[in-house]
Amino acid sequence: MVDPLARAAAPLRGLYSLSQQLRSLLDWLGAAIGWLVLAMALLTAVVVVLRYFFHIGSIALQESVTYLHAAVFMLGAAYAAQRDEHVRVDIFYRHFSRRSQVVVNLIGTLVFLLPVMALLFFFSLDYVTASWALGERSSDSGGLAFRYLLKTLLLLLPLLMLVHAAVLLIESLLELTGWQPVPSSAHEGML
Repeated sequence: MVDPLARAAAPLRGLYSLSQQLRSLLDWLGAAIGWLVLAMALLTAVVVVLRYFFHIGSIALQESVTYLHAAVFMLGAAYAAQRDEHVRVDIFYRHFSRRSQVVVNLIGTLVFLLPVMALLFFFSLDYVTASWALGERSSDSGGLAFRYLLKTLLLLLPLLMLVHAAVLLIESLLELTGWQPVPSSAHEGML
């Protein structure tokens, strides 16, 4: 016979597992972004050396630095938010109990984060779609031929922030219910 508590915990375990998989995705993305930062720094050094020592300018290289910079910030926003490394005005928040902080995070996600990201996606969709349809290129001769990829970041930012929001909502709800993940060795005996 299956224990009713174990049966009730199964959906919560599933939600917890989903949040951990989404969290892992954002962690992987954060590690990849670290490499983009390194590439951006090296490319900037190349642009400077070429310009000031060899008097060679390259619009494509300069635009590459701009594209990398945009990618780092727009793809890294969800990772930073997940790590709680974003800007937070927490004059009151830091003095709240843990439960109150979880409620504030839950309400903030539902009232602010989700609607703003949905609006950003909605208003960017036509803009990005038009750029892809045109195969938009740099307006400068010698510039990069794929400006539409840069504009696609306007859709990726809200999608990744929605992934972060899902993790935050799941983990907040689990914490408010008092559910704790069962260690894997103890968990195997319950199945």
